[in-house]
Amino acid sequence: METRAPGLRQHMAGLHAWAGVLAGWLLYAIFVTGGISYFREELTQWLRPELPARPTVLDQAAAAQRALATLSQLAAGADRWQIDLPGPRHNVIDASWESGDHRKRALLSAADGAVLHPRATHGGEFFYYFHFSLHYLPGTLGRWIVGLCAMMALVVLISGVIVHRRIFSDFFTFRPGKGQRSWLDAHNISSVLGLPFYLMIVYTGLVTLMLTYMPWGAVAAFGQQQARPAMAQAMQARFETPKRTGVMVPPAPLAPLMAQATARWGDGSIGRVIMTHPGDAASRVAIVRGDGGRISVAPAYVLFDGASGALLDERAHSGPALTAWGAAYGLHLGRYADPALRWLYFGSSMLGAAMVATGLVLWTVKRRSKATTSLAWLRFTQAGNAACVAGLPVAVAVFLLSNRLLPLGLANREQWEVHGFFLCWGATAVYSGWRGGAAAWRGLWWLGAMLWVALPLLDASLPGLPSSALFVSFDTAFVAVGLLCLQLGWRTGATTR
Repeated sequence: METRAPGLRQHMAGLHAWAGVLAGWLLYAIFVTGGISYFREELTQWLRPELPARPTVLDQAAAAQRALATLSQLAAGADRWQIDLPGPRHNVIDASWESGDHRKRALLSAADGAVLHPRATHGGEFFYYFHFSLHYLPGTLGRWIVGLCAMMALVVLISGVIVHRRIFSDFFTFRPGKGQRSWLDAHNISSVLGLPFYLMIVYTGLVTLMLTYMPWGAVAAFGQQQARPAMAQAMQARFETPKRTGVMVPPAPLAPLMAQATARWGDGSIGRVIMTHPGDAASRVAIVRGDGGRISVAPAYVLFDGASGALLDERAHSGPALTAWGAAYGLHLGRYADPALRWLYFGSSMLGAAMVATGLVLWTVKRRSKATTSLAWLRFTQAGNAACVAGLPVAVAVFLLSNRLLPLGLANREQWEVHGFFLCWGATAVYSGWRGGAAAWRGLWWLGAMLWVALPLLDASLPGLPSSALFVSFDTAFVAVGLLCLQLGWRTGATTR
């Protein structure tokens, strides 16, 4: 009897399975930490409870002027001052200054410009940078690894649509308590529901780091040595400035300059003020548009003479290529989004994590009954699945708890928060390998439930913590995550036996 050669769907099934398995653990972590990053500014405020709340009525021009007064004392003689202004999602002024190759930074009060000294923490920035460059690795290497996983994710998504002939009809079917069939139903639902988001977020993620993966166009246009500086200048608010003259002159009032920018972009649209050679006759002041309220993050700014206040240049539009890159970057970061849309971004990211997690579990469940599957390999993947899927929420909770429990005066305190995250995550891998099977899943989910519920209890017990809407919202979200972990401990443990 003649044997039919495998068709396209059969070939795609193998590609879908193995690409998902090889990249799955890291993709799950990228989806989870990327989802958290959509609230990184708010999370950073929660992680720095000493900082004052955002003023009810915020005058950006007054806040910038206060920051200039403080910088004139802290950073006199610096080559460049940069003031990141507070806004709907930022409660303080983030000021920095550069002298040669040295850069310093300070957080200032929006109310009076005073220097603030919150606890040392990487805040929400840790999750943001981890999701595209990992940690403990050289930045370029981490981005290459994440980029490779993103490319494999595109392969998984496209091959998955080809493999599942009834993927859209099966979307309306879920049969709980049916073992492998239930995992496949859950995988189908999470895959189809967020498919447009997954394609968008993976593709735009690759586009944002295009110079890392495909630098040859920039090299051909600008040369090997000038490619990155030239592209960085095009993609950011950078501009040529004359050399310092040594002639000191009083700076032009800042409020009228900011008013001109506001007239162009709208109220609350200014994100940053950059001053080069402050106090010198050759000084320049750039008012940079923020990312809120617009999809494309292509740079937009107005440039003034720092002494006379005369308008020197305006960058309101970019070329087609840079505009397209800015739109892709903006779609990926979601900075333009209002709170409701950011929650949709967050939920879609967690749905993507669920898609990856159910796919990983389905792979091991399907191969558990095959005699050709190595028992050692099967145990390794089962333990890895438990450590990755259930262990990561435990590690995130430990990171947040470390922020509250580590001594405020501890040297390198912000690094120890990160070390605690990875030490805990590594410990979950050891635990999963030791316990194995359903016991590992149940233990990790229940541990996660206890840690997440402990966070609001700890907040309530510590003196001096704010009771603002932001802190109440986070504590409520932590309880919700804890209850979800508790439910998963009951359900997932039973279905992974």
